[in-house]
Amino acid sequence: MKCKQIVIPEFGSAEVLAFQEIDIPQPNAGEVLVKIAYAGVNPIDVKTRAGLGWAAAENKDNLPWVPGYDISGVIAGLGEGAQAFEVGQEVVGFIGFPLRAGGYSQYVCVPETELTALPKTVALDAAAALPLAGQTAAQAINKAQVQEGERVLILAGAGGVGHIAVQLAVATKAEVYTTCSERNLDYLATLGAHAINYEFAPASERLSDVDVLIDLVGGDVALDALKCLKDNARVITTPTITAELVCEKAKLLGFEASGMLVSPDTKQMETLLYMVGVGLLKTEIQHVLPYLQVVEAHQQVETSRTRGKVLLDMQC
Repeated sequence: MKCKQIVIPEFGSAEVLAFQEIDIPQPNAGEVLVKIAYAGVNPIDVKTRAGLGWAAAENKDNLPWVPGYDISGVIAGLGEGAQAFEVGQEVVGFIGFPLRAGGYSQYVCVPETELTALPKTVALDAAAALPLAGQTAAQAINKAQVQEGERVLILAGAGGVGHIAVQLAVATKAEVYTTCSERNLDYLATLGAHAINYEFAPASERLSDVDVLIDLVGGDVALDALKCLKDNARVITTPTITAELVCEKAKLLGFEASGMLVSPDTKQMETLLYMVGVGLLKTEIQHVLPYLQVVEAHQQVETSRTRGKVLLDMQC
């Protein structure tokens, strides 16, 4: 039996993405075989494919490389000693982060410790939108120690990480502000945030006395947002390429600042799935594209104008 995979054969534009066919892999001891239903497309996939960032630097000698860290699917086989799941069980995973990846595939073998059982209350597509973005959002809010009543500014609140970070910050009873384009103003208001149209004016002209900045954009936009902060504010920045620059400037201005790299955590995944299952958290999916349209999926994410997530349907 064969399965299809999407690979990065060389770094470049979205058009370099290619398909290859392999034998369905067999799980080693402690691993399970997952038949993937959906794979999430994340900005890190796009950056890596373009040859940017640490994942590209570390994988430049491993090409062709199968990207993809977010998967949902069904257990199709068990390796020796694997006993956390049963064949036929639905699972979600934040897999192979940061170097192995492998989610853009119809079947993948992963350590069972990287997977979380999917509750019946959560659909496979909603689950695939959660791992990297959901855990980045949760860890950023936790690291910032957001407290009830604080003023929190989240840059890019409509994106994959942003729309979850907004909901988690609102759940702490913080006063949440976020930047977005005009078309997402109403959407973010429904999530409980005060939305600021960055196309009209930068946040620094509209907002002050902010206790916490969650920076999901980086660069000049983040530097400008520092003007919104009150004395002793806290800054968490996630884009790795500009983290040093943003933290340096923030500290010069007297703020607490740190960069953040997400760390896969299956217990946290369980909590996020529970929140989705009972309606406390909503995942937004802008597009579900057949895996054959992976070029279009990457081009959409590259626009930085995606509301929520883009998924690849690996079944069709």
